[in-house]
Amino acid sequence: MEDDVVVAIGPQSSGIAHVISHVVNELHVPLLSFAATDPSLAALQYPYFLRTTQSDYFQMYAIADLVEYYGWREVIAIFVDDDYGRSGISILGDALSKKRAKISYKAPFTPKAPNTTINDLLVKVNLMESRVYVVHVNPDTGLNIFSEAKSLGMMTSSYVWIATDWLPSLLDSSETVDTDTMNLLQGVIALRHHTPDTDLKKKFMSRWSGLKNKSSASFNSYALYAYDSVWLAARALDAYLKEGGNISFSNDPRLHDTNGSSLHLTSLRIFDGGQQFLQTILGTNFTGVSGQIQFDKDKNLVDPAYDILNIGGTGSRRIGYWSNHSHLSIISPEILHSKPSNTSTSNQHLYSVIWPGEITATPRGWVFPNNGKPLRIAVPNRVIYEEFVSKDSGPSGVRGYCIDVFEAAINLLPYAVPHTYILYGDGKRNPVYDDLVYSVAANKFDAAVGDITIVTNRTKIVDFTQPYMESGLVVVAPVKELKSSPWAFLKPFTVEMWCVTGGFFLLVGAVVWILEHRINHEFRGPPSQQLITIFWFSFSTMFFSHRENTVSTLGRLVLIIWLFVVLIINSSYTASLTSILTVQQLTSRIEGIDTLISSTEPIGIQDGSFAWNYLIDELNIAASRLVKLKNHAEYTIALQRGPNGGGVAAIVDELPYIELFLSSTNCKFRTVGSEFTKSGWGFAFQRDSPLAVDLSTAILQLSENGDLQKIHNKWLTRSECSMQINQVDSNQLSLMSFWGLFLICGIACFIALTIFFCRVICQYRRFSPEAKEGDVEEIDLPRSRRTMRTSSFKDLIGFVDRKEAEIKEILKQKSSDRKRQASHSSDGQSNSPS
Repeated sequence: MEDDVVVAIGPQSSGIAHVISHVVNELHVPLLSFAATDPSLAALQYPYFLRTTQSDYFQMYAIADLVEYYGWREVIAIFVDDDYGRSGISILGDALSKKRAKISYKAPFTPKAPNTTINDLLVKVNLMESRVYVVHVNPDTGLNIFSEAKSLGMMTSSYVWIATDWLPSLLDSSETVDTDTMNLLQGVIALRHHTPDTDLKKKFMSRWSGLKNKSSASFNSYALYAYDSVWLAARALDAYLKEGGNISFSNDPRLHDTNGSSLHLTSLRIFDGGQQFLQTILGTNFTGVSGQIQFDKDKNLVDPAYDILNIGGTGSRRIGYWSNHSHLSIISPEILHSKPSNTSTSNQHLYSVIWPGEITATPRGWVFPNNGKPLRIAVPNRVIYEEFVSKDSGPSGVRGYCIDVFEAAINLLPYAVPHTYILYGDGKRNPVYDDLVYSVAANKFDAAVGDITIVTNRTKIVDFTQPYMESGLVVVAPVKELKSSPWAFLKPFTVEMWCVTGGFFLLVGAVVWILEHRINHEFRGPPSQQLITIFWFSFSTMFFSHRENTVSTLGRLVLIIWLFVVLIINSSYTASLTSILTVQQLTSRIEGIDTLISSTEPIGIQDGSFAWNYLIDELNIAASRLVKLKNHAEYTIALQRGPNGGGVAAIVDELPYIELFLSSTNCKFRTVGSEFTKSGWGFAFQRDSPLAVDLSTAILQLSENGDLQKIHNKWLTRSECSMQINQVDSNQLSLMSFWGLFLICGIACFIALTIFFCRVICQYRRFSPEAKEGDVEEIDLPRSRRTMRTSSFKDLIGFVDRKEAEIKEILKQKSSDRKRQASHSSDGQSNSPS
């Protein structure tokens, strides 16, 4: 740097790049690095540092996508303890946290560490749970890790090894790789910078192969970036000079030599056009042998991408790509860049992998630690409802329905799960289940097995399995038998139903009378007799005992439809009344949770239940109203005494407990209202525990093959009783159930009446005599009109009241008279003189 320098290319180490970046910052000289991949070099404190390769920031996000793609939740990071290693692993931790995964352990070692140190490190990580290792080291010590892992048996099935770009760079730098080295790497997944297979790259490789006296027979991606870095500096300098840029230097008064120093700081000079030249470089855009050379706003190369390799046999094969545009894909990034970005889970694809141990099934990625510690499982030490879980004198120390479900699920797993049960609670009262869950989250236990309800505040701190039993809060209250009433025969129908039904009986009777009155002698007679006929006919149809015959077509149509409606109503009434009179009717003044919320009476709660917090926090019930009950006897006594005798108005508890309680009390109490929460019981594990996922699958399998029901029948089968009280109102039939029938009947009556009156009006017009001209000329006009209307309406009523047979006879006679008159008139005209 003592010479006048306008641009620097290199170095190949991230650590040295940190040091040199401070120097070039002072001298305003752009630094183009084709190998320093440390993400922290992109900080604002290094404005003159330009990375002409891909940052490890993108590589770590590619690894995080791989971890998510294969469903792993934890990885162990093995890295060199320098700026390059620490910064890369730090970015990996951030990337994994966004995928709900994490680095379970960081295993650093010093640069050029001896094999004994590496061996000790691998022995330590081999005792841990995770079997997914990310190796981010320098090429000089990287192969030593795999050599030691091979000797420790860590390159077999169930292990996953992911290497960053150092491994493909090392393998690509050698013309041939010896067999022993490849045997160390079988099944390893590695990432390599993606460089498109362009014609320019092929031409360059051809020229390289034709060179003589070359020191290396092959080259890696960093060599391509180095070649493009030189061209970038040349193109930018040419553009800078064409733009009128001047190459001049000036001394920095802050730089001076100290006594005895050999650094010659006074000879270092500042490049006056450094800032302008830096902007020229950032604006340069060309296609190199490594791909598109163009910088984004963060001074990174555009379109970062990696090849994902699976090492096997004597080489490696590409199983896919990763790009910042679409993440994992089997389609090359150049094609994907021309399409809209799609990073959805369903769009992530890779070819199959041959893993260590020559297996094709994706490894689970974790095992139980080899440190001899079994799984610590907390079990609530219950003093009530011990059928679910309780202390036992057997080898396991616990027993119950929940324990049998857990053991059955564990036996379905394809691997052994060493575990030990630890009772939680003093055995004198039920433990507080929230505290039990918090203990699991605080790493006091690895899991909790029992009747643990899955509620929101618990899911925030632990992971639950699939629910193995449905649950929910219900209300239990004292009930009394409802005595029979002398008016019980009215209860099958609601008031509205009775009114509408009676109205239709009268309506149908009136319609049938209208339709039959003119042609049926049974519907004729004095007005009082006709009124009685209407009422008798209407209500006699209820029992199908009407004696009057219907002769008109319209009357028969209405009657048939009405008899069908009556049949349905009679059948429904009979069934409802039978149910009311024969089934035991129970009632309670507590109708459900809404009644309890609106009252001020005490409510019973099982000791240790989550219902305490739920009623206070969610339903705003005062804590002073809640009474903790510790056993069955307290349940029964509290309900029998009631709120006035020092007991409770009702008990709020979970449905599985209530089923056992009701059966143990010979069904003296009942649930009222409906289940007002929906939840379930599950097994609690620490966050991100892979065992929770596997056990969920096992529980589903138990449910599908019927074993879960068999365990339920073993522990929880009791005498059955009706859970809920019978509400009388629920047995009443309302108008809502029959309005369709009434609508059909009403429409039939309307249509029949419309046709009937149309026929009557037509007959009346034919029957009514025509007014003669001049008959009303001498009468006062207004008075005559009123008289004519009154007489016309009376005539119409009289016409309707007459028998239809008489009307037809009169109309027939009038028709004959008209024909006779017409005949006489025509004869008179023919005999008159012309």
